[in-house]
Amino acid sequence: MTVETAESIRLACPECLTANRVPAERLSEDPKCGKCGARLLEAHPVTLHESTFDAFLERTELPVVVDFWAAWCGPCRAMAPNFEKAAAAMVTAARFAKVDTEQDQGLAARLGIRSIPTLILFRGGREIDRVSGVMDSAALANWIRERSS
Repeated sequence: MTVETAESIRLACPECLTANRVPAERLSEDPKCGKCGARLLEAHPVTLHESTFDAFLERTELPVVVDFWAAWCGPCRAMAPNFEKAAAAMVTAARFAKVDTEQDQGLAARLGIRSIPTLILFRGGREIDRVSGVMDSAALANWIRERSS
C-alpha cells in the first residue's frame, strides 16, 4: 500500500519568521505557526523591515507582493485601501506586505525604489515584476495572477 503525501506550501510566520509547511488543501483552514502559534495567513498585509524582508521572502513559496510606500505620499494613501482589499481577496493565493520607505531607506535603495507607490512581485525570493503608481484592487489581483503563474 502506498501513502500519498499532500503537496505542501512553505510559509514564513509573520511574527517569528519560522518556515512552516502547510498542506496546500489546508491553506484556507487558518493555519498557525508551529513555533509561536501566530496566524500564518492574514487577510491584511504584513509589515516588513530591512531586518525581516529577506527571511520572509526566502521562507515563503507563495508569490509575495510588496507595496513600497510612505505616509506623506498622497498616491500611497490612495493605493492603501486597494492593496488591503486585494490582500483580503487573495489570502491563499499570495502574501501581501508593506515596506515604509522612510523607515527602511536602505532597503528601498537596495531595491532601486525611485518612486512610490511601487509594487514588486516576488516568487521564490526573486523579483519577477514591478509596477509604480496606483492600481485598483481588481487590476492588482489580475497583475499578480498574470505575472506569478
